[in-house]
Amino acid sequence: MRLDDYIEELEPDEEAERRRLAKEKSYAITDHLEDFERRFDDAVSGDTLVGSTAPSIFVGRSNYPDIPVGLLSPVGDEDAAAEYVTDGDWYQQGYAIDDVLQRRTGLLNSSKRANVDSPSIASRLTPSVHDTWDGFVGVQREVAIADRPVDLEIGLDDTPDLGLDAGTDVATPRGPRANARNAELRENPYVPRPVKKTLEDDDWQAEGAMTYLYRRGFDVYDINSILSAGALGQTEQRRLVPTRWSITAVDDTVGKYLRGRIRNAPSVDEVQVWANEYVGNRYWIVLAPGSWEFELVEMKAPGSIWNPNPNDEVWLQSASEGYEGRSSYVEETAGAYYAARLGVLEYLESIGRQAKCLVLREVSDDYWAPVGVWQVRESVRNAFDGVPGSA
Repeated sequence: MRLDDYIEELEPDEEAERRRLAKEKSYAITDHLEDFERRFDDAVSGDTLVGSTAPSIFVGRSNYPDIPVGLLSPVGDEDAAAEYVTDGDWYQQGYAIDDVLQRRTGLLNSSKRANVDSPSIASRLTPSVHDTWDGFVGVQREVAIADRPVDLEIGLDDTPDLGLDAGTDVATPRGPRANARNAELRENPYVPRPVKKTLEDDDWQAEGAMTYLYRRGFDVYDINSILSAGALGQTEQRRLVPTRWSITAVDDTVGKYLRGRIRNAPSVDEVQVWANEYVGNRYWIVLAPGSWEFELVEMKAPGSIWNPNPNDEVWLQSASEGYEGRSSYVEETAGAYYAARLGVLEYLESIGRQAKCLVLREVSDDYWAPVGVWQVRESVRNAFDGVPGSA
């Protein structure tokens, strides 16, 4: 499956409506943006953001293949940079929607434009992405493959655009943005040995490299960042991958690997029902005896921004696969499908069983702003920590 298959379009009026709702529901957002502006003024020396620490990166998809690539760095809270990284810890900390938006509005996205195949859109004669270890794209790659936030300095072309991009049900929201002139490392980042191995092996296809890193204990969040930075795959195929696409690509690839691990496993021997609830999303996970099958059914409440016809009844959508999996991208439920499937497969692989699985996701009107597909993944993962009902 091509990475292009992971594109999920969003109508502009829907995007604008979600931004409006986020600002209306969270009165604290305006205060946080004003506080960010004060901290930004204190942190800038001339036109350089000094003492910055970048815990993560962002790769956009607008105007593909000449796309925005960014370094995400907290301003005024550099010592806690790791807490700004989107991962499972946000679930463990019990972050509410407000908490997620506050984290994202505290991150400055310093970005430049680059071509997915080369670091400069001005000249296609520049080195390919896989050879780039200097310049803005090179610094971004160093941040992506490092095992902890990286200290750097960022030269800016302008002051931040203070605003909230409410994001989508796949990608997390984004806060202030500024055009970057350059970026320089202030330290030599530590790169874990397994990541070095995937970088050095030019003949390794991206899917195999992702699976290798997962088997070595890297979570999908880490792998997603490395893939986005164009640091995985065969040499001639390495390119920058928009964050939104890479999230789903990694969930899908790791899910296929886990599905292969349980192909010959015995079935569960009874019907089990697991449940969880988080940020206005309710989940029921039903495991039944039999060979692997999976279906996700989403139910979106009337009056919810997620319901395409908010004045109608509950909106239903579903997608499924059989024992052999799918050969095409899931249009119906998009990234949520792969995230939920991953959580189920991780559990089944951990107990050495397979099962028919039905996941029901109810999106209530309490889910008033998207926080990203990570909440689907973590809600399903953590549902199995409870005690199941049985039939």
